[in-house]
Amino acid sequence: MSDQSSTLHDSIDDAWMSESKQFRLLLNSVTDYAIYMLDATGHIQTWNHGGERVKGYTRDEVIGSHFSRFYEPADVEAGLPQRELDAAKQQGRYSSEGWRVRKDGSRFFASVAIDPIWSDGKLVGFAKVTRDVTDKRNAQRQLEEAQASLLQAQKLEAVGKLTLGLAHDFNNLLAVVINALDLIAIRVNDDPRVTRNVEAALRAAERGALLTRQLLTFGRGQNLVAQPLDVNRSIQDLNDLMRRSCPENVELAFDLAPNLPFVEVDKPQFEAAVLNAVVNSRDAMPSGGRIVITSALRKVADPTDTGASKKDMVCVSVADNGSGIPLEIQERVFEPFFTTKEIGKGSGLGLSQIFGFAKQSGGHATLSSTPGQGTTVVICLPLSVQHA
Repeated sequence: MSDQSSTLHDSIDDAWMSESKQFRLLLNSVTDYAIYMLDATGHIQTWNHGGERVKGYTRDEVIGSHFSRFYEPADVEAGLPQRELDAAKQQGRYSSEGWRVRKDGSRFFASVAIDPIWSDGKLVGFAKVTRDVTDKRNAQRQLEEAQASLLQAQKLEAVGKLTLGLAHDFNNLLAVVINALDLIAIRVNDDPRVTRNVEAALRAAERGALLTRQLLTFGRGQNLVAQPLDVNRSIQDLNDLMRRSCPENVELAFDLAPNLPFVEVDKPQFEAAVLNAVVNSRDAMPSGGRIVITSALRKVADPTDTGASKKDMVCVSVADNGSGIPLEIQERVFEPFFTTKEIGKGSGLGLSQIFGFAKQSGGHATLSSTPGQGTTVVICLPLSVQHA
């Protein structure tokens, strides 16, 4: 070989080696992506620093092993790794997102792309790129949850405004009816049949007035008389009434934290809220069960206000082990007149009264439920000024 040819050959080799070296440097400098090559059967042939960072394996630990080691056992058993290779081969490219497993056993949410590599019409392997998008997925889910909470809060606010207007008008009409019935009762007292009818009408009108007050509470139009209140003492005062409200096959238990600071709320409305929660729990356990009333000091934020900061509040929870509430309707439970009970078994205003009372008092109410396991209603109330 002439010196000129040798020099040219060496120059080509140097250029090729330089390009190959540059490519390796490029792959290894990408640390946010695991970029590697598989052979036609799915065994790992190359490994970059990004693969070590994302999946935790060194090059020596993975070269020659099958790429299915990065998948969850259930996905491997279902044949997912091979289906992805087949899809890439048939479609020319495959991309997806799903859970993968690191060397230490922890899970991460991965964005995956697989491209087939062909040489002279023959499949020689696959190029695989994996990126950890767990943080992005979590941020997206948090955004969706915040948007759902905001939408629900706006919906309840709109329903509350409508309810408030209707309740005020209805309350005025009931006042006229009750006054008229009172006058009739005074003037017509010598006919027992008329007296009975008037008394029945008065009871019905007073029941309507009670429902109206509950609607006003939901719409935050009820005039509340806030005063410092010892939550534990108030719950203990309700003990006898709550026990009489529950049948013998329903156990009522208490777990009240000692030395709680006072809250600033309307006492009758607070007691009505607790009693409403207990009655709802009772109705969810027709065959019997257990209700636990708990009080505690917690640092919480209003879940319906995405910008709210956490602060100390006294939280009272009423938990049962009843039938629970289906997931698809849980977001509607605080709406007035919405009920899961049979027709005639409830007005659908118990939980809405709890929601409205808590909101108007400067706190909030939440409900969590697992079908078949039970429901927990939590009422969180602000501390009295002298304790805040």
